[in-house]
Amino acid sequence: MATIAPPYQPFSPGFPPVDTSRRDGGSAIAVTMRYAPFAFLLRLYTPVLEIDGQGVPAYWGRVVQSVALGEHHVHVHVPYLLPSRIGAADTTVIAVPGHTVELEYRAPLLSFLRGAIGAPPQRYPGAAAAAALLVLAVALVVCGCVGLVLSGG
Repeated sequence: MATIAPPYQPFSPGFPPVDTSRRDGGSAIAVTMRYAPFAFLLRLYTPVLEIDGQGVPAYWGRVVQSVALGEHHVHVHVPYLLPSRIGAADTTVIAVPGHTVELEYRAPLLSFLRGAIGAPPQRYPGAAAAAALLVLAVALVVCGCVGLVLSGG
């Protein structure tokens, strides 16, 4: 799926103006990388951002990289222990003169799921499954406590 930076259209909501920092007619890709508050341990790991197979210095937050005009492949993942990569996500964008292509990456809530990347806003992958697991864990703890109380322990 290709994401195209829209052309400049004054007075049209939803279309960004020409990026004033790109006066030279160049283009850029901006990727905002986020993790869910429940997945706070991901803060310990630096995400990997690659544009056209070349590593880009990345961190959690917004990373802007100047690129040539044309089509670019964007890949993001988080290096981890087991599995070695979590939240791998890929997309293709088309850079046009004078615009910054805005992307948002969301790390998944469960390590075996893919991440989400695309035009903002994105949702956290695995939110429903993580909520179901949390409800199940709380129910098991409650049942265990009730069992201990009823057994006279």
